[in-house]
Amino acid sequence: MIEVQDLHKAFGAVKAVDGVSFTARDGEITGLLGPN
Repeated sequence: MIEVQDLHKAFGAVKAVDGVSFTARDGEITGLLGPN
């Protein structure tokens, strides 16, 4: 299991991820979708 809480990631002034939290349990496939 992987648990992520309040993840933030930026590339310069561009926010790629802003406060994302999720849990990926064993055997589960998890993806992030958003504008490219």
